[in-house]
Amino acid sequence: MRRQIDMLNGPLLGKMLMFALPIAASSILQQLFNSVDVAVVGKFATPQALAAVGSNGSLINLMINLFVGISVGANVVISRYVGRRDDGGVKRAVSTAISVSLVSGVVLLVFGLLTARVILEAMDTPADVIDLSALYLRVYFLGMPAIMLFNFTSSIFRSVGDTRRPLYCLAAGGVVNVIVNLVLVIFFHLDVLGVAIGTVLGNVIAATLALRLLCRETGPLRLQWAEVQFFRKELSHMLKIGIPAGVQGMVFSFANVFIQTTINGYGAMAVAGSSAALNYEHYCYFVIAAFGSAATTFTGQNYGAKQGARCRVVFRHALWMSVLGCGLLNLFFVWQKHWAIGLFTSDPEVMEFAFIRLETVLFWQWIACSYEISSASLRGLGYSMLPAVLTIFGTCVLRLGWIFFYCPSHPGFQNLMVVYPISWVLTGVMVVVAHYIVFRHKISID
Repeated sequence: MRRQIDMLNGPLLGKMLMFALPIAASSILQQLFNSVDVAVVGKFATPQALAAVGSNGSLINLMINLFVGISVGANVVISRYVGRRDDGGVKRAVSTAISVSLVSGVVLLVFGLLTARVILEAMDTPADVIDLSALYLRVYFLGMPAIMLFNFTSSIFRSVGDTRRPLYCLAAGGVVNVIVNLVLVIFFHLDVLGVAIGTVLGNVIAATLALRLLCRETGPLRLQWAEVQFFRKELSHMLKIGIPAGVQGMVFSFANVFIQTTINGYGAMAVAGSSAALNYEHYCYFVIAAFGSAATTFTGQNYGAKQGARCRVVFRHALWMSVLGCGLLNLFFVWQKHWAIGLFTSDPEVMEFAFIRLETVLFWQWIACSYEISSASLRGLGYSMLPAVLTIFGTCVLRLGWIFFYCPSHPGFQNLMVVYPISWVLTGVMVVVAHYIVFRHKISID
């Protein structure tokens, strides 16, 4: 109980910070699994190996985001039961969430092994990179059951405000990942294979520790393997909220896969530079996502307890804190671009492509807070489809139109990157307006 946060009473600002900061740190540690891979091969292998490891992020996200969205649905369902003090509902939701994680992990493992090279070929991955990329993806997807188990277990803990213990589990996995990477690449010269093995082992360690903690819980959150099964009502609610959230994430990744395909056309140096800069976009986005998770969970509990006024305060706090946190990080990494990219490569051509992405995309990333926090708040109310639909138009449609209609007549790496801030502005305006209308109607009625 000491690890849980009382979201229904008292001031919200400090509690939201206590909730969000460990989530941001956890996400950053997860990204470090990939960043360490990129940095190790960038320093001790070839630019082709750097491109192979670093260019797979959008494809991996495309494959897993649907199930990550369902884990968000699990978070909302459990947090609502907690707000209503329904212990039986919490137990059923925990059991269902773990069942979904097991099934989704196996499905993703099989799908990734069977389709990795086919998808990479469809993305026009450079010939001198594709074999290494396919190898990295196949080994990475061997760890997919562990990744899914950790994501769902973390969502269960977050539903009651416990965001620290998942962080500790990831820290342990991160240490294992770094050590294995360095040993296999530097001493055994396994390059891409070595960093992929390190990532899998790190994820397995994190998932094992998180599951052990859940099994040792007291109260309704405790996982009892003999009782793990699907409960129709809880599964339906998770899917109702989670599938649109997952589709929203997949839409981003789907559009980004096409952008990555266009980047591939500029050659291995552009792929490597973009991959290095993309790491910092991930780190900054995790600040937004952490406060988005806070908005969803705090809104879910307070809405379940019929405290609409607190839901409004939750949204305001999450929005300004995410803008401030993300904006400061954006400025810092652009200001320190030589140091930031130098951690991954010393190749001048690769660095030049990376600088273009930092200055054109990362500098404006704070704009994305507008629709991310609004979407998260709406999901806490149970409105998951609306922000998903608006995001499909604002990101996927616009970015694909940019690639197919604007870029052919305006070629160049920087002209391609400009689509990111433009799509953030358009999507932000639409989702913020939708959030205002829904909140005014829903909260006033309830």
